[in-house]
Amino acid sequence: MAILIFSGKAFDGKRFYEDATVKVDSKSGTILGFGESGSVEEPRGSKKTKVEGGTILPGLIDAHVHFYSSKGAGVNEWASVPDTLAVLRGAGDMRKLLRAGFTAVRELGTKGGVHLAQAVAEGAIDGPEVVSCARALAQTGGDDDPPAFSLEVAQQLTSYTYFCDGPWECRKAVRKVARDGGRVVKFYASGAFSRGTEVKPNFTLEETRAIVDESKRLGLKVAAHAYGEEAIGRAVSCGVDSIEHGLGLTPRLASEMKRKGTRYVPTLVTYANPAYKNRCNEMVKRHLSDDMLVAKESGTEVAMGSDIVGDGARPHGRNYEEIAEEARFLGNREALVAATSRAADCLGLEKAGMLREGYRADIVVVRGDPEKDIQALAPERVIHVMKSGRLV
Repeated sequence: MAILIFSGKAFDGKRFYEDATVKVDSKSGTILGFGESGSVEEPRGSKKTKVEGGTILPGLIDAHVHFYSSKGAGVNEWASVPDTLAVLRGAGDMRKLLRAGFTAVRELGTKGGVHLAQAVAEGAIDGPEVVSCARALAQTGGDDDPPAFSLEVAQQLTSYTYFCDGPWECRKAVRKVARDGGRVVKFYASGAFSRGTEVKPNFTLEETRAIVDESKRLGLKVAAHAYGEEAIGRAVSCGVDSIEHGLGLTPRLASEMKRKGTRYVPTLVTYANPAYKNRCNEMVKRHLSDDMLVAKESGTEVAMGSDIVGDGARPHGRNYEEIAEEARFLGNREALVAATSRAADCLGLEKAGMLREGYRADIVVVRGDPEKDIQALAPERVIHVMKSGRLV
C-alpha cells in the first residue's frame, strides 16, 4: 500500500481548516483519513508533503461545459467542425482542465462527448471524469438548429443534438440518450440569443413533462437550459434537477427551486466575456447583477458551471473564473462549496467533491489561500493535481 500524506491549510468541500492532514492510498485511489493536524495516523514509510503557503482542496468540478472545439464562435461554427477533429481537439482541452485542477466536468452537448468520457475512463487520455449528456434535446427550429443550413443538413451537422417534437418523440430522444451512454439529459427549455435578442420558451408543457418523466424513469438527472420566467417556471414545475443559465430568475421561482431542491447553474463567466455579443442586452445585464442576489436571498443552492465551450471566444483552461464570478455574490467559501461538494451532488457523483475518509482521492493543492483570495485557484498557481490517487 502506497500512502501519501498532505498536511497544511485545507478546504474539505464545506469548511476551511487552518492545519489539517489528508491521508491517501494511491493504489486504491481513495482517501484513508482526513482531519485536523494530529488526528490522522501517519504510518511509517508514508510519503509526506507539507504544504507551506498553500491550500489543499478537493478536485474542482465544472457542472456545465462543452467541447465544441471550433476556431470561431456560434452555432454555425460549432456545427461545422468535423466530429473527429472536435474529439481530437477536445482531448487537448481535457488535459488543460485536469492540469488546472478540474477532476470532473458535466458535458452538456458535444460532438463525441460520450467517447471523450469513455477514453478518460479507460485511461486512453488524461482528463477529468466526464458526465456526458451524449446529445442535448432541442425542438425543431430551436436554439441548436442552425438556420444557415437546410433542416436535413442541420440535423446531420448538429451531431450533438437530437431534435424532437411531440411527447413521444421526446420520450424516444431520452431513450436514445440513454442508449448512447448519456448520464444526464439536457434539454432546451428556451432559446438563447442565436436568433437575436428575443428569447422564447421551447417545448410545450406536455413535451417537457415527457422529457422529465422518461428521464426519471430511466434513472437520469435532467438539466434544463432556460432563459425567462416562463421557461424556468415550466422546467421547475416538471421536476428538473438543475436550471442552466437561468436568466430572468424571480424571487417566486427561486423559492420554488429551493423548495424542490432544484440547483441553479448560472454560468456567469460566459455573459461577462467581452466577446459575448449580447452583453448589453437587459436580460444579460440583469443576470450579471440581480439574478445571483435573488438566488442567494432565497437560499437556492448554486452549483458551479461555466458554459465554457472550447472555441475561439471561450477556450478551456481558466474555468476557475466562474468560481471567481460567483464569489462576488456568494463569498469565497460558498463559491468553493458550489465548485466541489455541491457540484458533485449536482452531477450525481458518489464519494466525490470532499476531503473525507472513503471518498475519491481527487485533490488539488494551490499556492495561496482561496479563503482570502479566490485568484489562488488560477491554473498558474496550481501546484499538485491528484485524480483517483494518481498525481498528474
